[in-house]
Amino acid sequence: MTKAVLGVDVGGTAIAAGLVGEAGEVIAQAHAPTHGRGPGRVLETIGELIESLRADAGRRGIVVDGIGVGVPGIVDPDSGRIGKEIHHVPELAEQPLAALLARRFGVPVFVDNDVNALALAEWTFGAARGARSLVVLAAGTGFGAGIVLDGRLVRGARGFGGEFGHTPVKFDGRPCWCGGRGCLAVYASGRGIAEAARERSLTTAGDTSDAALVFGRAAQGDPVATAVVDEACHALGAMLATIVNGLNPEIVVVTGGVAASFAALEARILAAAAEHALERALASTTIRIVPGDKRVTMRGPAALVLYELGRGATPGARPGGAPRRGRGAGG
Repeated sequence: MTKAVLGVDVGGTAIAAGLVGEAGEVIAQAHAPTHGRGPGRVLETIGELIESLRADAGRRGIVVDGIGVGVPGIVDPDSGRIGKEIHHVPELAEQPLAALLARRFGVPVFVDNDVNALALAEWTFGAARGARSLVVLAAGTGFGAGIVLDGRLVRGARGFGGEFGHTPVKFDGRPCWCGGRGCLAVYASGRGIAEAARERSLTTAGDTSDAALVFGRAAQGDPVATAVVDEACHALGAMLATIVNGLNPEIVVVTGGVAASFAALEARILAAAAEHALERALASTTIRIVPGDKRVTMRGPAALVLYELGRGATPGARPGGAPRRGRGAGG
């Protein structure tokens, strides 16, 4: 009988769920607006999507080995609870989501930050397959990151590992939404780029599509847009240098909704990184800019399930150790 895992990617606007095979193929998928059923009913929507796909799996003769959920917030690795920092889906704050879903569906359930899951997807199925160490930078509306070192996902003591979006790249820089100042997110995320342009009288609405508009105007020679884009490239380059110098990973993948715009400026970004990075460390790191594909975001939470089952993890238990099986680079 065919086996698969079920991945659920919870976004601030939409939820994408899918049956995913061991090679990363999306066998079936379903989508729903995150808040389509009204405030406070996200758990119902997640449950309905899972029910629908489990029924589909049954009709196809597929056994679901486990369920993974990626959320846009911090997940405590000790308790499995979602933290208070899940601003786009506040009704999930402090919820033991893995335990609730496992009780309902009777299979192992793992919940993690969505960019941690994305890093596992790149490591298991994508651009970093075969690497022992990688960092994923996700430039979307905000700016997230995920880290795999020596075959292990790095979560930190309380789930805050990899918050590079809120690491300062300019100590006297613009105020950040996190309460800090000069964070990478305010310069290189979709929201940050759009807000920077708007503050300088270039009209945008403040999301990733408007960031693309800013990049487009910069390419046409608009001086305000050019200044904003130059700032974004230098900020991203400085963060790449910090990662290269501090972690020395084999590969760094830049992805997300803004990555398509950054891809055309790769040479400029790498030149900015070279201004700050140790030369040999940078030379030993592969840096790839890979535009995000919203059609297959459920592969991240699916990779989370394969990673956790591969290392014999207990849902909700504190992470530890490397995978037992050869998933991606984990062999």
